[in-house]
Parts: sequence; C-alpha cells; structure tokens
Amino acid sequence: MLQKQQIEQVKSQLIQQIQENFPEDKKATAISQIQEMNKHELENFLKQNNLIKNSDQQTECVFCTIASGSIPSRKINENSEAIAVLEINPISKAHVLIIPKDHNIKKESLIKKTEKLTDKISKKIKSKFKPKEILLASANLFGHEIINLIPIYKDEKIDSKRYKAEEKELELVQQTLLKKPKPKLIKKLKPKQIKTEKIWLPKRIP
Repeated sequence: MLQKQQIEQVKSQLIQQIQENFPEDKKATAISQIQEMNKHELENFLKQNNLIKNSDQQTECVFCTIASGSIPSRKINENSEAIAVLEINPISKAHVLIIPKDHNIKKESLIKKTEKLTDKISKKIKSKFKPKEILLASANLFGHEIINLIPIYKDEKIDSKRYKAEEKELELVQQTLLKKPKPKLIKKLKPKQIKTEKIWLPKRIP
C-alpha cells in the first residue's frame, strides 16, 4: 500500500516524465489525469505499466527505472553505486535524491555505499547555493532505500511542505550543479631581463 509521501513522490516523477516526453498538446491532459488519481488508481496504473513490484511478477520500481535511465530525470551525477537526481517536488532549492542502483540494498549499508556520491553532491550544493547546512534524511519508498539531501536555508525539515518546482528552476539548478569550476589562470612570468654592465678591460695586457 502506498503511503502519502510515496504517492507524492511517484506522481512528481510521472509528471516529470510527461513534461519531458509528451507532445505539447497532450501534456496538460496527461498531467491532470495523474494529479487526480487516488491511491488505488495510482497503484493500478503503476502495476499496469510495470513500474512497481507486485506479487504476480517482478518488475522494476520507479526508483530502479530512474537509476537505470528508463525514466528521464534531472541527473546531477552518478557512480557505480548510486545516481543523484533533482527532486522535482523539493522541500528547498537544490533538494537532491541519492538513489542506490541496488533495489535490495539494506538500510544499514545505505550510507556506506552512497557515501562518496553523497559527500561530492553535498559539497557542490554548499559551494553553489550557500545553505546553512545539508540535511541528510533516508527514506524507503517501494522497498527502495533512498537519501534526501535537503539544503537548509531557514529551518527546513524532512516533513516540511514541498512545492512544485518550475522547469526553469530545475534546469537552472541542474546547470549550476553541473558547471565545473573554471581553472585558475596562471600568468606566465616573463623571465627577468638581466642587466649587463659594461666592464672596462685594458686594451693591452703587458
């Protein structure tokens, strides 16, 4: 059974997929249908489209499809263990999800397996957006452990109200986090000119 947080998460990912892949004239209708789905309708939709595990067949969960690239996402980075993507219904600006590529990863192994990517993305967020701190909060959705990296600008918490990020905001945040720092230019110093003084020598040496 889907929990409230899971429903919001899944709908946000489905809407992102619609925004990026549907024809313009069909986007509004499709998004409206997703938004109006109740819990039972959403669960049936996910099962019919092979986006959730059920008792009859083993299929990929939403987060597995994001990690594999089957569902488009605002990817920030990835390594062999996990992928980092922007949350499209964030708590705060530059809210990132760290999604392990292993669906069956245990909670006790989550931090260790994703530590390198989590540290790398946290440093980028701090450098680019200057939050007071980064809140690291784990969650389990569809049996898939994930990590929320939530920049704290005021007093945000994991259960703080979320907002629907505009595509322009997501694109700008993604570009900012993907932007590599410019290498520092090292000026080439011209070799110092050596002043040579004229040395007087006698014309003849007796």
